[in-house]
Amino acid sequence: MRLKTSLAAVGLAAALVLTGCAGGTSETPDPAGSGAALTIAKPDGAITTESNNPYLGDSSASKYGYGKVLFESLALVNPTGDLGTTPWLAEEVTWNEDYTQLTAKARAGVTWSDGEEFTADDIAFSFNQVLDGKLNDTNALDLKSVAVDGDTVTIDFNSSKFTQQARVLHFQIVPEHIWADIADPNTDPLTGEGQAVGTGPYVLDNWSTESVTLTANPDYWGGELAVPKLNYVSYGDNAALTTALVSGEADWAQAFIPQIESSYLSADEKNQFLVSPTAGAGTLFMNLQTKPFNDPALRQALAWTIDRQAYVDIAREGASEPIWNVTGLGSVLEGEIIDEYQGVDYSVDVDKAKGVLEDAGYTWENDKLIDPDGEAVSFSISVPAGWSDWNTEQALLAEELDEALGIEVKVDQPDWGGWDAARQEGTFQAIIHWLEDTGNAYGLYTSTMDPKWIVDGKAAFNFGRFDDPKVTEALNTYANAASEDDRLAAGEVLQKAFAEQVPAIPLGAHPLLGEFNTRNYVGWPSEDDPYASADPTQPGIVKILTELTPAE
Repeated sequence: MRLKTSLAAVGLAAALVLTGCAGGTSETPDPAGSGAALTIAKPDGAITTESNNPYLGDSSASKYGYGKVLFESLALVNPTGDLGTTPWLAEEVTWNEDYTQLTAKARAGVTWSDGEEFTADDIAFSFNQVLDGKLNDTNALDLKSVAVDGDTVTIDFNSSKFTQQARVLHFQIVPEHIWADIADPNTDPLTGEGQAVGTGPYVLDNWSTESVTLTANPDYWGGELAVPKLNYVSYGDNAALTTALVSGEADWAQAFIPQIESSYLSADEKNQFLVSPTAGAGTLFMNLQTKPFNDPALRQALAWTIDRQAYVDIAREGASEPIWNVTGLGSVLEGEIIDEYQGVDYSVDVDKAKGVLEDAGYTWENDKLIDPDGEAVSFSISVPAGWSDWNTEQALLAEELDEALGIEVKVDQPDWGGWDAARQEGTFQAIIHWLEDTGNAYGLYTSTMDPKWIVDGKAAFNFGRFDDPKVTEALNTYANAASEDDRLAAGEVLQKAFAEQVPAIPLGAHPLLGEFNTRNYVGWPSEDDPYASADPTQPGIVKILTELTPAE
């Protein structure tokens, strides 16, 4: 079966209206090809305490990921491909023009796994837990009011949710008839008899410290499921997980596996690996407050020297895609790149880099780059020890910049605590870090140029401490615009500032990874059909499970 997506825009600046309905194939899955369980693996070590609460980040439901197939959300926002939205527990979701109001129509014909009817009141109750202060607002929903009218729920927010649509739409809905009796949803493990009740495609069957078993919900609103059982298992590390995948002990995982071709893919032609680029990126952050990075010319020269393809091919072993556009936006966001910068890309052009430096007063002495103050240019780049892909990139950068420009790059690999303190306090020179992924261009630009992230002298993003009032105004406009024209105008300001001032250098798209096999089931997402990432820890797992059919 397939669940279709429909997207309609109302007017030029248009409220976003999304509708969807479930449809089934005309054929019943072939019993001869069905019946095999799927074992979903994680490399996080033993999980010793049961907690089925979907709202707790440290619950076993969250750590294993099985909470995603028990409790569903209003809609699914695809973090890759077309970044589209598929209505799920809501038949239709509609945003107003400035994204301060969401209207959701509860899907008809849905029941909770205990047989009770699902209604709009359950949606309202779930959000009201946050509004009333009973449930911590860990998703920063910033709710204003929640109202029910028949099968429709209207949710108002105190601020625009344009850049946080996924957080809102992925908020998991729980049954009022169960949760109204839970005294503290911030701590309750939800392990009582009959408490782990959801609308999802699977129901909890057995929990142990070795594995968690879920069975297909026979009354699932989305139709019959090909996979009858899911087993969730956590292995000690990536090596143990890889062994389980190769042996067939595990079927599906999300992990960075070194030498994946030889260690996993070559073991069986039915072993598959999908790299799904997202709007986020592995990014070189530079401390803009101190030498040498307080000079935009040096930053520009680095951007013309760093080999992003080497980052992808060597550091990430193919599990990424390079970002070359001067705006810092990758392929999934190329539609947001303004005309001025379409096709305007960096490349490895040492002559160009040297020209930029010479124009800014740099010279060379004994093949070493000398700045306008007469000092040799050098800096350290810091990544925690054990982060193997980025540790490799450190070595690549040191080699590239020394050979091409005569810059000495010192490789620093502290423990995580020391690295974390330095990135917050601004005592580093350069680091590699991820971005806030909002599913649009805002994520890159707020992460690299927004002073809002610096509180009491400590940075949560914008580690380089970029500060330009015009850029800050444009960021606020982009996030809160009441019209698409205003948002486009703000985006133009942001892109020009990023291209001209180079506050950071994105290296390659931050991917969602998925390892799986097609021995028993087909219908997985692919490069040709990226309807979801293949990462089983993401909300899109429920869509994948409705797409799978028995292999012939």
